[in-house]
Amino acid sequence: MTGGLKDGRPEEEFIRSPFIRKQGNIYKPNNKSMDNDSMNEKTLQDVHTKEIDLVDRDPKRVNEDVVKVDFEDVIAEPAGTHSFDGVWKASFTTFTVTKYWCYRLLTAIVGIPLALVWGIFFAILSFVHIWAVVPCVKSYLIEIQCISRVYSICVHTFLDPLYEAVGKCFSNIRISTTKEI
Repeated sequence: MTGGLKDGRPEEEFIRSPFIRKQGNIYKPNNKSMDNDSMNEKTLQDVHTKEIDLVDRDPKRVNEDVVKVDFEDVIAEPAGTHSFDGVWKASFTTFTVTKYWCYRLLTAIVGIPLALVWGIFFAILSFVHIWAVVPCVKSYLIEIQCISRVYSICVHTFLDPLYEAVGKCFSNIRISTTKEI
């Protein structure tokens, strides 16, 4: 590493820049030209090693309306029927803390095994969809296209003349209605 120049650029730039084929990046073969400026860190990161947000744990709002249960949603005292203020505050604190710690305890015990189960389930689901469902649907569409052409030829060959003849027979029938008073 002498820091010399190659084609007017420092030698270190060749070491750190990703390999780019003449017809495009090997990871994005449809891109015909890519500059080093357009390659940023996010395009080089692997999808499985992305950082997760520990503050906003539902960025796609999957459970927005599903499990939002607060003390006021479960326990409410109507006007005119109130318990002691201390009891109400203690009930609120007990409910909130119990719900919080019970959820944390359950996720600590069951969360990782369930994540494993759901990971396996969605891997199997993806595998079946990619390797079985889509090829079957494509095969069906190819086969049904052939059958539809044969069906169309049969209809045009046998039924079109029949319907044309029946149509000509009934085309000379005239119906007139008169109203008698």
